[in-house]
Amino acid sequence: MELLEVGNGRVVEYLVEGPAGGRPLVMHHGTPGAALMLEPVAEAAARHGMRFVTHSRPGYAGSTAQPGRRVADVAGDVAALLDAVGADDFVTLGWSGGGPHALATAVLLPDRCRAAAILAGVAPYDADGLDWMDGMGEENVIEFGAAATSPEALDKFLAEASAGMRDVQPRDLIAAFGDLLSEVDQAALRDGLAEYLAPSCRAAVSRGYDGWRDDDLAFLADWGVDLASIRIPVSIWQGDQDRMVPYAHGRWLGAHIPHATTHLVPGEGHLSLITNIDTIVAGLAEA
Repeated sequence: MELLEVGNGRVVEYLVEGPAGGRPLVMHHGTPGAALMLEPVAEAAARHGMRFVTHSRPGYAGSTAQPGRRVADVAGDVAALLDAVGADDFVTLGWSGGGPHALATAVLLPDRCRAAAILAGVAPYDADGLDWMDGMGEENVIEFGAAATSPEALDKFLAEASAGMRDVQPRDLIAAFGDLLSEVDQAALRDGLAEYLAPSCRAAVSRGYDGWRDDDLAFLADWGVDLASIRIPVSIWQGDQDRMVPYAHGRWLGAHIPHATTHLVPGEGHLSLITNIDTIVAGLAEA
């Protein structure tokens, strides 16, 4: 893990893995989450000559909090990160809560971002014609209901939720996620994904829940991003068994992003979509 000074007294932690000089595949982690090696993505990137690059968003793990940040603010950090690793251009992958942030870099770094892939990504809260929380598991309905009520209500929810994640182990995740997991996502955890997700959850809340709170509030606010202005290839991947970010989010994004190729995958959930990673990364490598 390395630290990068990005101005205004902030540092961002990041990691890089893969062939030196390879085009970066910048991965944006979910919510909550942190910069950790996700072997299936890093290995797929390396097979196509790309470097796996990821960072912890402000307030997560070793990255300085940025209260009041918007989704759009990620573009400045990614630009600084690209400069630090000596890259002119990149492709990007956003999973879950990382989806909006990957889209932000597609919009705001148009001369550097060559392609984007969104896995089970969140749609804008004010998306026309979308019932944003319809189909979410009970825990997400409570969480985002609190976020929509007030920052204080969200703090109360996250204080308890984050306490339960500080020492979470892979064997604990199915019970911890409760109603958010479809059967296929439970199976994905049992098949090995829990070995990545548990450390990610622990790292995300290791220094508090600032990053988690600021993500939630940013999702519900104006992103500061015009999705209709995207001019690069975007692939949208969404499963119909997703209880974290429902199917309708992927369908909405696919219908409102120019040049998007939408993959609405029957039988897949929020986590199990990662089994498609070779195809997803191959598409990015073609850009």
